Amino acid sequence: MKIVLCTTIALLAFAGNSILCRLALGDGAIDAASFTIIRLFSGIIVLAIILQMTRTPKVITSRGSWKASFMLFVYAITFSFAYISLDTGVGALILFGSVQITMIVVGLFLGNKLHYSEWLGLIVAFSGFVYLVLPDLTTPSLMGFILMSISGVAWGFYTLAGKASKNPMSDTAYNFFRTLPLVLILIAVTFQYASLSQKGIFLAVLSGSIASGVGYTIWYVALGGLSTIQAAVLQLLVPVIAAVGGVLFVNEVFTLRLLMSSVMVLGGIMAMILGRYYSEQ
Repeated sequence: MKIVLCTTIALLAFAGNSILCRLALGDGAIDAASFTIIRLFSGIIVLAIILQMTRTPKVITSRGSWKASFMLFVYAITFSFAYISLDTGVGALILFGSVQITMIVVGLFLGNKLHYSEWLGLIVAFSGFVYLVLPDLTTPSLMGFILMSISGVAWGFYTLAGKASKNPMSDTAYNFFRTLPLVLILIAVTFQYASLSQKGIFLAVLSGSIASGVGYTIWYVALGGLSTIQAAVLQLLVPVIAAVGGVLFVNEVFTLRLLMSSVMVLGGIMAMILGRYYSEQ
């Protein structure tokens, strides 16, 4: 139940992050570099406070890694810049397609072979995801495609790093802390081009502190009970959750396409989970 609850909360945070980024960058409320800077700074501050409040002196905490921190920064900065040149549907397809390919290839390379039912679940879930974003697909810009692909690969490796986490709170906090030198370099390079508004700053703070800082910590907790393939496929739920959130909170229309894609993604994920369970019996 702990893994189910943490996975659910993390996916909700990811979907919330997607909506916040869309509102901030899509409406031009803030520039991509400033959004990334404020997002990471907010995560650093909130995680530092939480870590200090929950630290136990007798427990030796793990401290993430420079590799995971670099992947976190690469994901955040390339995502922000790609988002301003891609439609939502195209961006989601490229991002989550890259995440799936990265994690599945690494998993297979490490010897995590799939049961036939898991392959079927993967195909069904990804087909449902493509069906959801299909109406919004247009030919992407080359630079946007490259940046979003890099973002997906980086997030895939950041997620894989979390599989070995012994202390998700400490690891996530220190991963954020280690992005600080890169954030400072980004400030020096882009300061003169900053374009800010109260709305943009507010959305970036929410994205960094809650949806990213807290959300990524909970995701690292959930990864302790998920296989690499399950973790990859479960993230296909994020666009579906975001779309449902649009219906509930932004008065978007609930369509048959959303219903069908939700059933396909959920059915595919269920097939993968059950396939893993029965193959281990």
